[in-house]
Amino acid sequence: MVVQSVVLKRTFDLHKSEYEEAALRALNSGWYILGKEMEDFEQKFAAYMGTKHCVALNSGTDALILAFRAIGIQPGDEVIVPAGAYIASVIGVMENGGTPIFVDMDVNMEIDANAIEANITDKTKAILPVHLYGQCSRMDKIIKIAQKYTLIIIEDCAQCHGSTFNGKLAGTFGDIGCFSFYPTKPLGALGDAGAVVTDSDELAEKVRLLRNYGSKVKYQNEINGVNSRMDEVQAAILKVGLKYLDAGNNERRHQAQMYMDGLKNSKVIIPPVYEDVYHVYHLFPVLVEDRDDFQEYLAKNGIKTQVHYPIPPYVAECYKDWGYQWSDFPNAEQYAKQEVSLPIYAGLPDEEVRYVIDVINRYS
Repeated sequence: MVVQSVVLKRTFDLHKSEYEEAALRALNSGWYILGKEMEDFEQKFAAYMGTKHCVALNSGTDALILAFRAIGIQPGDEVIVPAGAYIASVIGVMENGGTPIFVDMDVNMEIDANAIEANITDKTKAILPVHLYGQCSRMDKIIKIAQKYTLIIIEDCAQCHGSTFNGKLAGTFGDIGCFSFYPTKPLGALGDAGAVVTDSDELAEKVRLLRNYGSKVKYQNEINGVNSRMDEVQAAILKVGLKYLDAGNNERRHQAQMYMDGLKNSKVIIPPVYEDVYHVYHLFPVLVEDRDDFQEYLAKNGIKTQVHYPIPPYVAECYKDWGYQWSDFPNAEQYAKQEVSLPIYAGLPDEEVRYVIDVINRYS
């Protein structure tokens, strides 16, 4: 049996006719940028999130960049970020001239909320919790710290559409929630797309201006903006996906439970999940000391896996001038060198999950 880490065609086929109808509707409309499909998606996603505003953009990375620009991050400002996140989170800070201040990860593979306060200085302006793998970070502790030091919270929700902490949706705790709709995400487009959500009229208006060259009226540019607009086809596709987001989350949770119940190999560690979190399992990470050997063994048995993320941003080649060493953040280093993402996605058959479990349990 061959088991791929993700098969997007299977996910697409679950609602193929609706996706095709949505795309053709957008194409036949004759209006492809800043149109009714995008406006309707913004309204529907804001309603799903329970926020006042959703501003649709062309990627999750742009969502981060424009969110930090909207709150006024500039050279000299520091932003607390998790050491083990994807580099896009750091780019959001760097593109505005800010300085990322790294905090190590906890045993749940999220930012260690207990280590944030020690890294706050008089230059700290914001905290960026990155809700990794489908699990919301410890927002109760993070909110208390932000309130104590009057800091802004920008949430990176690229992997956790529908995840909650104490019943509250990730993306609704802070000042702005940033989402990616990359095709593999719980809510995925058929190309690049992203959005921010917020209850702030001022921040929403600022991001709307920023995404469209700083302009409300064509050729009247009020601020220095960029071009970051979700196209009508992607908006139409996302409206279909939004209808089935919760069902897809439930399906991945079912697959994750199969892994948690079935995996019985002491060499394969499943990281713990916060008790108060509704985990949507964008990914299913496990830790294996000899990752290369483990992945090679799985590949020989027809199982394809991925790694998230083998080079943490604090030791990325492009940031080598910072002078960090791998060992500066021990947990982030461990996860980068041991993490393996097992197959998990909407449309993955149970029989393939059972096969993966059986093969892993025979690993020695």
